[in-house]
Amino acid sequence: MSTSKVADHLSARVALPIMTAVVCMNAGFIGLGAVFDYPRVLSRPSAEVLSLFRAHEAAVVSWFSVLVFGAVLFVPIAVLAGRLHDSPRMRWAVRAGAAAGVVQAVGLLRWPLLVPSLADRALGAGESSAATDEFELWNRVLGSALGETCGYALTAAWTVLVATALSRNGFPRWFTALGVAAAILILTGVAAPWRVPAAQQLNFLGYVLWSVWMLALAGFAIRRSPLASRG
Repeated sequence: MSTSKVADHLSARVALPIMTAVVCMNAGFIGLGAVFDYPRVLSRPSAEVLSLFRAHEAAVVSWFSVLVFGAVLFVPIAVLAGRLHDSPRMRWAVRAGAAAGVVQAVGLLRWPLLVPSLADRALGAGESSAATDEFELWNRVLGSALGETCGYALTAAWTVLVATALSRNGFPRWFTALGVAAAILILTGVAAPWRVPAAQQLNFLGYVLWSVWMLALAGFAIRRSPLASRG
């Protein structure tokens, strides 16, 4: 692939959704941490989580909606990034990235769509109620299993596939190394539901590095740097 074609592909069409998604994800987590003590709140009893949710429902739903929007953006990001290099590896990256966006969006949507009614039903029912049981079920299925376990694994796979594919197309080695390191740390989040020590902290660090890596990818797009092609 020629240098001019690489430069043509690296455009604002790729950079804009990347930067928007990074802003949405980080703003969402910061906002939820401030008003809902998320994600640490999930370690509390379900009745307490639902009570806190109801007390700050408008803000919590709004911030989760921001996270959902960031997750949905990952689908077009995967498709557009897939055009940066024509290879079987990048075609697999498109599939993994689109799937990561879908499963994370579905997992997060339980908060604005399902939890409000559960919080209302749990009001005054105490810790033992059908609403809290249902909340715990959806957390296991849509949260831990789908949004987190599948989401982490697919995000890590996409990142490694993109980083290594672009390394053959003139991207610097540090960009590849940063992407692979972020992916490995993100993948540790799969162990978080089993209370593995430091898994949650390593996963958080992984997403910090991943945000930097994503912004670097957007930066290359904006600069339209002439990159030496090796593939």
